[in-house]
Amino acid sequence: MAKYPVVLPRLGEAVIEATLTKWLKNEGDAVTEEEPIAEIATDKVDSEITSPVSGILVKRLVNEGDIIPVGKVIAEMEIEGAGAVEAPAAPEVKASAPQAAVEPERTKAVFDDPSPGEYTGHRFYSPLVKNIAKQENITFNELDSIQGTGQNDRLTKQDVLDYLERRKSTGAIPASAPVKKAATPAPAPQPVFTPGGDDQIIEMDRIRTLIANHMVRSVQTSPHVTSFIEVDMTKIVQWRDRNKDAFQKREGEKLTFTPIFIEAISKAVRDFPMVNVSVDGTRIILHKSINVGMAVALPNDNLIVPVIRDAGAKNLFGIIKNVNDIANRARVNKLLPDEVTGGTISITNLGSFGTLMGTPIINQPQTAIIAVGIIKKRPVVIETPEGDTIAIRHMMIASITYDHRVIDGALGGRFLAKFAGYLENFDNTREI
Repeated sequence: MAKYPVVLPRLGEAVIEATLTKWLKNEGDAVTEEEPIAEIATDKVDSEITSPVSGILVKRLVNEGDIIPVGKVIAEMEIEGAGAVEAPAAPEVKASAPQAAVEPERTKAVFDDPSPGEYTGHRFYSPLVKNIAKQENITFNELDSIQGTGQNDRLTKQDVLDYLERRKSTGAIPASAPVKKAATPAPAPQPVFTPGGDDQIIEMDRIRTLIANHMVRSVQTSPHVTSFIEVDMTKIVQWRDRNKDAFQKREGEKLTFTPIFIEAISKAVRDFPMVNVSVDGTRIILHKSINVGMAVALPNDNLIVPVIRDAGAKNLFGIIKNVNDIANRARVNKLLPDEVTGGTISITNLGSFGTLMGTPIINQPQTAIIAVGIIKKRPVVIETPEGDTIAIRHMMIASITYDHRVIDGALGGRFLAKFAGYLENFDNTREI
């Protein structure tokens, strides 16, 4: 028999470590190739580690709750054959410490808040971020003020390095001058509620806690404004009704409305690119790529927002295949960490749950999110050169919630009207 090392595989370009949350196999268990042996979590997504070979799990080398770098051996398998097998080529990624900025040493007065190892707040910081903060004398007051670009507003290594560069370029803080913390309004007192005898107490799981914190930070960061528009979806409904059965038979996939919405968003963004931006202090970051975040409801009633990358460069068929693939894998917890980062604008389809309209919360660090409601038949006044008539049409209410720091009502309204125009003028003779 031969020993085979199982390593933590690469999880995406931006991920260098993960937390092993649960072992699915015990020592001595028989394991088949591609069978899940452990569950892991990053600051972006949860996933599973599968066995690269069939054999017996003879030793678990890490414990539940351990933070593991990519490439580290986490277990040993016993397989048919003789001798030991070298670990597969999944290089271990080691974080290099950034060079310290040349500045006068700060006084202890700057660090009145907890040190990185003693943080008691609610924002999550990875061990790597904490290590950089400790080496660079970054307080948690400073960390809390940095806009995160990771999933659910998580602070990444690059966010911290970018902050260090900005801090260096703006000059050092004199050692003799303590930092004056900005006055912030006192938080509203939390209402006190005593559960009754029949009430059930349910603790939030990890994902729900992340979502909750992300939503609170979003409304604290961006002044939210929502605009609405009514859209005649009759052409699209008729086109889909004619094509959905043949498409299902040919491709083995459903033909849904979501890819059509994403295509319309991409076209409208090309007309109004200033909707496809992020905010960094007083700087506006204009994104070249149109990466559309797509809200997906999970079986456990949680939510995840995978990203359709470069949607503006794809045709409708390409968007359909991308949407179906990523939505299916999201529901079975098979997304890669890179697939839930980098969005520049988002959409949520509330209509799939029978909702008429909605005012969604912006997915930071984006500045706009589109919501589409249920498509329903209604009597509508149709204006023609020959006169007005009343007809039964498939109508939908769409909305855009936007960050009023950088998107005014005029821009938000024009973008929404353009989005509606692309839907109403859909070519219902197109092939798919």
